[in-house]
Amino acid sequence: MKSLLIEKALTADVREVAVPEPGEGQVRLRVEYVGICGSDLHYYYEGANGAFVVREPLVPGHELSGRVDLDPSGALAEGTPVTVHPARFGTPREGIENAPHLWPGGSYLGSASTWPHTQGAASEYLIVEADMVRVLPEGLPVRRAVLAEPLAVALHALNKAGDVAGREVLVTGSGPIGLMAVAAAVAAGARVTATDVLAGPLERATALGAAATIDVSTEAVEPNSFAVVLECSGVPVSISTALKAVRPGGTVVQVGMLPDDPRPVNLAPFISKEVRYLGAFRFLDEIDRAVELLASTPGIESALTHEFAVTDAEEAFATARDSQRSGKVVFAL
Repeated sequence: MKSLLIEKALTADVREVAVPEPGEGQVRLRVEYVGICGSDLHYYYEGANGAFVVREPLVPGHELSGRVDLDPSGALAEGTPVTVHPARFGTPREGIENAPHLWPGGSYLGSASTWPHTQGAASEYLIVEADMVRVLPEGLPVRRAVLAEPLAVALHALNKAGDVAGREVLVTGSGPIGLMAVAAAVAAGARVTATDVLAGPLERATALGAAATIDVSTEAVEPNSFAVVLECSGVPVSISTALKAVRPGGTVVQVGMLPDDPRPVNLAPFISKEVRYLGAFRFLDEIDRAVELLASTPGIESALTHEFAVTDAEEAFATARDSQRSGKVVFAL
């Protein structure tokens, strides 16, 4: 089978490797689509995602959809359309018993955080545990289902914020995760305003239901105007903007990842307005709701803008890096 492997910064090759065999409790999938995430871009362009350095060839990809190829248990028929929860949870800890996505010792598909690395989905075939598989409902195309993982991230952030029906919600940063946050908040009944510094992402946010958009390179966000802010850019100046834009007593959820080093942020509004500032890391079981939402809301598929073969990885990564012209970029295997 063909696998895409990142060996180091700016070096990715497609290799022929043996088709893996599923063990007890495992399922082999025939992968059809793999989304390119920000972490994949870091691995390709920098050879590392934060502190997680590529020390052996790494197959990227944790956003995927495809079909069952082989289930030794017989529970899932060959050809069953599926997506995957990409996490294997670690060891329970007191105080976070109900948050396995925060337990230490877990792993995530396509990650150099473990040794050996946890190989990802950018291969023709993939082995996963049976409990990671999510069967697609009738009417949900396999292509659209590749958005389940990033949509689950957005839904988890929205769950942290609480009920947003009828409320003003600001989404800062309209990249792929920001677009999923727009879609999730609109589906939850919010009136959504989206920001970015480029026209392309703002046009895609409008297509997904944003009632208003703000180009923050030319226009300021109105202070004290939003009950909830979903900060999806991971840029420190955007965090300061979010804290300024949220109403007194409102909630800011930090969705976008930041480098693990000191960055300047204006915390004065956080204090004076008694803002709730919450982190949102990956997700627990929101992928099930994501699958339902994708099935009932075909328009979310508009976030998918480009498809590439794994043999065109360099062009695919470059396109995904260019947020003016691309939303979600996927490999089609």
